[in-house]
Amino acid sequence: MSALNLRLPNSIHRHIRKISAQDGVSINQFIATAVSEKISALTTAELIESRASRAKKGAFRKVLDQVPDRPPIEGDSE
Repeated sequence: MSALNLRLPNSIHRHIRKISAQDGVSINQFIATAVSEKISALTTAELIESRASRAKKGAFRKVLDQVPDRPPIEGDSE
């Protein structure tokens, strides 16, 4: 595990301290989780963009054409 010296504005530090206490986790754990969530979001977006760039519109349409034409299940149309 690595150590990181991080400088934060006092207002952000107060929020982190309050929220981590409410969640029952340490400030370190809170920050590690927040950074992990951000990394996950960014890498997921990159993966989707990469896969989308390889997509073929005709193949997608072919799959969609196999879906039966039915009205939406109650509650799904809103």
